[in-house]
Amino acid sequence: MRLLRWACIALLALAGCALPLAPPAPDPLLAPHLRLIGVAELPPGTEYGGSTIGGLSGIDYDPAQDRYLFISDSAAQIFTASLHYGSQGLAAPQFTGVQALQHTSGQPFAPWWRPQAGMDRPDAEALRWLPGSDDFLWTSEGDFARGFGPQLRESRIDGTPVRDIPLPASFMPPSGKGPRRNGTLEGLALSPDGQTAWLAMELPWRQDGDEATPESGGAPVRITAIDLATGRPLRQIAYQPDAVPQTRALPGPQLNGVSEILADGPQHLLVLERSYSAGRGFTARLYRIDTRAGSDTLALDALTAANHHSAPKTLVADLAALGLRPDNIEGMTWGAPLQGGAQGSGCVLVFVSDDNFNPAQVTQFIAAEYLPLRGGHERCGTSAARP
Repeated sequence: MRLLRWACIALLALAGCALPLAPPAPDPLLAPHLRLIGVAELPPGTEYGGSTIGGLSGIDYDPAQDRYLFISDSAAQIFTASLHYGSQGLAAPQFTGVQALQHTSGQPFAPWWRPQAGMDRPDAEALRWLPGSDDFLWTSEGDFARGFGPQLRESRIDGTPVRDIPLPASFMPPSGKGPRRNGTLEGLALSPDGQTAWLAMELPWRQDGDEATPESGGAPVRITAIDLATGRPLRQIAYQPDAVPQTRALPGPQLNGVSEILADGPQHLLVLERSYSAGRGFTARLYRIDTRAGSDTLALDALTAANHHSAPKTLVADLAALGLRPDNIEGMTWGAPLQGGAQGSGCVLVFVSDDNFNPAQVTQFIAAEYLPLRGGHERCGTSAARP
């Protein structure tokens, strides 16, 4: 979310974006269903192949080649890397490739400081491999100032474009309605069969109500199922974020929204909520929802308390309860199974943070074993179903 980058840079002199010296004390009622394996961090300015590694907003794992794919939000680049973990913790990632992404015209995306007519400047936020191929889906929050709405795109690992997938007209914001700038397609999940994409807004649509505050979770955000063959919306559910967990200590933002989603079998999603409060830093909580629960909100122009029910959510973990201090966590994927995992699970979630290219932050990688909830999870999510 680009808002955080500029807010952090503006407050850097006041230490407004420096993280707290210790993580907030976890609520004893928030018993985690994650077991921390390890944390690895890259210092600001780390480079690979002549490109600065930063702004990593999306991650997905390819079990066929045991590699991870990352997308950088402002540079319109993808990186590949290997990542290993086990009883000794999480080793630092070894980057293996970097590639610029191309517009459907076949030209590289123009940089933010040099816009090109007819081409949006992408704000990439999430990606997922497509089963059985080297193609992947990725989302962009849009270039609202220049008239471009959110985008769902398919590209190849060499950066060449395959197609832009049409999105519902309601995703394109008319004046006073629709998605908020810098609050759109932050989350992307792919069904195990590769036929349906779930797209999560980060913030509520304008007509649905206010954003979260420390006093309230605000209005719900919309999560929409899209048929990838046609772009036709199939179902939409409302998801209610928490109130902002920490009141800001300095002038600046205080916000909470959805930063990523991930399929946990064919009927469930993991939903990552990420918050930021100026002078206090970041928090992250992970929830699980049933996509069959709650109202179908596709036909609702505006959400009110009387016309829908949000999907119930079950807490998986507050990341602070794992004994770590999360940075700006924006990416999440199923990783390689853990041999000899606790309680026989072996299912691993890997998280990555977007450092906003800010020297007060780091690029953070977190590996955690996903422990069974009541009702269980399905084959480590099956979200990376590549033969």
